[in-house]
Amino acid sequence: MEAKAPPTHAPMTQFATVDSELLIGGLPLSRLAERVGQTPFYAYDRELLRTRVSQLKAALPAGVKLHYAMKANPMPALVAFMATLVDGIDVASGGEMKVALDAGGNPQEISFAGPGKRDAELRQAVAAGVLINVESFRELDVLARVSNELALPARVAVRVNPDFELKGSGMKMGGGPKQFGVDAEQVPALLARIGELKLSFEGFHLFAGSQNLKPESICEAQQKSYELALSLSRHAPSPVRFLNLGGGFGIPYFPGEQHLDLSPIGDNLTHLVARAAQDFPLASLVIELGRYLVGEAGIYVSRIVDRKISRGQTYLITDGGLNHHLSASGNFGQVIRKNYPVSIGNRMGAEDTEIVTIVGPLCTPLDILGDRMTLPVAVPGDLAVVFQSGAYGASASPQRFLGHPEVVEVLV
Repeated sequence: MEAKAPPTHAPMTQFATVDSELLIGGLPLSRLAERVGQTPFYAYDRELLRTRVSQLKAALPAGVKLHYAMKANPMPALVAFMATLVDGIDVASGGEMKVALDAGGNPQEISFAGPGKRDAELRQAVAAGVLINVESFRELDVLARVSNELALPARVAVRVNPDFELKGSGMKMGGGPKQFGVDAEQVPALLARIGELKLSFEGFHLFAGSQNLKPESICEAQQKSYELALSLSRHAPSPVRFLNLGGGFGIPYFPGEQHLDLSPIGDNLTHLVARAAQDFPLASLVIELGRYLVGEAGIYVSRIVDRKISRGQTYLITDGGLNHHLSASGNFGQVIRKNYPVSIGNRMGAEDTEIVTIVGPLCTPLDILGDRMTLPVAVPGDLAVVFQSGAYGASASPQRFLGHPEVVEVLV
């Protein structure tokens, strides 16, 4: 029986299919499932990661460094692979810093941000020689003490909470009251304190928001961030050598969303690089991206274990759900739940379709992976796939909730 409904997600074209099976890393999905040895699992495609970085670097001016924000996906094998493709890594904890260093990241190109850095983490960062994005006056005093004790310079940049937001961003990280960074109006006093403590000042970090598909908004935020950094640099104790303009590049998930047009962003950054040659002659301009680099290269795969009809609604019940993929369930920041792109990975392109709801095994009505979606007719044993799952998946989910097995991750 064939049923039709309006599109419930953005179209997915990055993965090929063969004989009705999704291909990832060149392998048919069912074979990959056998290789992994269990479901559920996440799989990340190396070639898609490589292609995304290559396309991005081709669109950006040569004077811009590309950093991977590993909070998007801290899987050690993936971080090690990304370290071979990008110019640096941004971390958000001492634990992430260890992964980045183990992955071969250059300490000179690792930066550490986070609003609640513990004293022990700051000590780790100084010992490792990474750049610390300072987010409070307290951090300066700790860093000065640690630097003296270790007889090592504390490399610092100031994370600025700007007086503007990234318009149209899915998650606002700057503007207004925020726990992140130091309010722009307080930065001159912070810079003076850095000079008094003789810390090694390197520059500024500004991050206004994330998950934005509007290039004009990203360009405006970059321009405003540049102007703010230029204004604040007049109070700096030494020349700026590092200017992180943030990221915010989004990927399409939902109906009507299109891939981000990089051309205007590349043109805007070309203009800023030319200006920086005069305004910040010693500085590297940095773009920090996580989701945009890895999000589209990953899938989440669970196996259908049951099929049932409740008062006319068909449910496909799988062996994994929000415990592994909180984002896809709609419980990771969505105000109104929308479906991630979902399909039946071993029945791609099947003509017989139906409207179904895909749920996980948890005893909560929040455990929904796809609500009333038009999908190929599926039976127990088939493989449900959630696309756009390379970012904020396993590490952002409550894996111990209700005692189900933890998910496996593979890089193929």
